[in-house]
Amino acid sequence: MNRISLLAICVICVICGPGLPGQSLPAPLRSDTMHLTLLASISGTDAVAGAPLSLAFDITPKKLMHVYAPGKHDYQVIGVKLDPQPWMKVLPTTYPPSEIYHFKELDEKVETYGKPFTLVQDITILATPEAKKLLAASPTVTISGRLEYQACDDRVCYAPKKVPVSFTLNVKDVAQNWHASGDEVGIIPALWLIVPAQPR
Repeated sequence: MNRISLLAICVICVICGPGLPGQSLPAPLRSDTMHLTLLASISGTDAVAGAPLSLAFDITPKKLMHVYAPGKHDYQVIGVKLDPQPWMKVLPTTYPPSEIYHFKELDEKVETYGKPFTLVQDITILATPEAKKLLAASPTVTISGRLEYQACDDRVCYAPKKVPVSFTLNVKDVAQNWHASGDEVGIIPALWLIVPAQPR
């Protein structure tokens, strides 16, 4: 009779999460003017050195209104202006494709937005020693700024307008995100497999 020896194999799998715990994002900030409706939102609630963030500005012009897109004209282009911070780098705003509006009275054609569209403002939280020192000095930081534009309808161009926006972020040390508790790092317990050895 052949003897069967048992071989115990321990398989350990450690699966690390993405580093950032699940964040509950705040509801978009809504602003209404006589020209448009703005919903402003941010992609995260934490300020982590070296991490990117995106601000989205969902804009719906009111009936018969349009605002100006980048192009070959002298009208004020709608844009995002963020207040400078020494711990933050602001990247160029991303604009969607525009449409051509024809001013019949002046026989003028310009690039505009007359339908719902979104501007995206990407930023980066700097990871320089100076930036980290500034971030560590407070539990929260604020990203503030405004949406600036000039709107026109089919008869009148209105005075330029500024709509303020502000987001408060919780300052997080990168080590807190990557070396966190078991809630943020998933560990599969050791799995013991009993494998029969081949008979001699």
